[in-house]
Amino acid sequence: MKLSAACVVAVDVGSVRTGSFAWAAVDMPGPTLTAHGDDPAGAAGALSAALTDGASAVLALEAPMSVPVPGDWKLLGKGRTGEGNRAWSASAGAGALATGLAQGAWLLAEVARALPGLAATTQVSRWRGAADGGGAPLLLVEAFVSGEGKPVPTALGPHAADAEAAARAVAARLAGEDGTDGTDMTCAPQRAFSLLAAQARWAGLAVAGDELALDVLVVRARPAG
Repeated sequence: MKLSAACVVAVDVGSVRTGSFAWAAVDMPGPTLTAHGDDPAGAAGALSAALTDGASAVLALEAPMSVPVPGDWKLLGKGRTGEGNRAWSASAGAGALATGLAQGAWLLAEVARALPGLAATTQVSRWRGAADGGGAPLLLVEAFVSGEGKPVPTALGPHAADAEAAARAVAARLAGEDGTDGTDMTCAPQRAFSLLAAQARWAGLAVAGDELALDVLVVRARPAG
């Protein structure tokens, strides 16, 4: 499904104290880099400003944002389909997940405070402007920047480069420009526990209850060229 007008804000989660946190915003179509920073308040402000102006917006967190919960306990901790050798439960993924939970919840709470009653969704088909005419202007997705998809660090540093790469990859996927349809990773056939939906509900955003158990869109950044 091709969607065109939106602001995509991507966050490279990491330690705020040590300068490992970064965010970047791109406007679709294009995508055109419009803003970037190394502070969570700036990321929340960019999202709120886009939504206040009546545009659709996307928040992409670079951390595992859905996990499989199997019926068979022997499969607990098993990686998602599409993760390869970088399972969400491995040390790097688990660390990013924990950090992303706190930072994502804070960001969404700030947006909810600025825009009371705002609706959010993890489902592209429910996003405002989707084919079914859904009314949620804020889409929540997961970005994955690793391996061959990792960009060359810019003068702004590797974390800013990762955030920009994530934002551009998500924008390209939603605009139907990267040749890939759908998600790069899924919890299926196991039941999904959506951390994005849980964060949004905790923050006070309006999110459909069934989204707690629905897979989220995961977009993997790919090599340029």
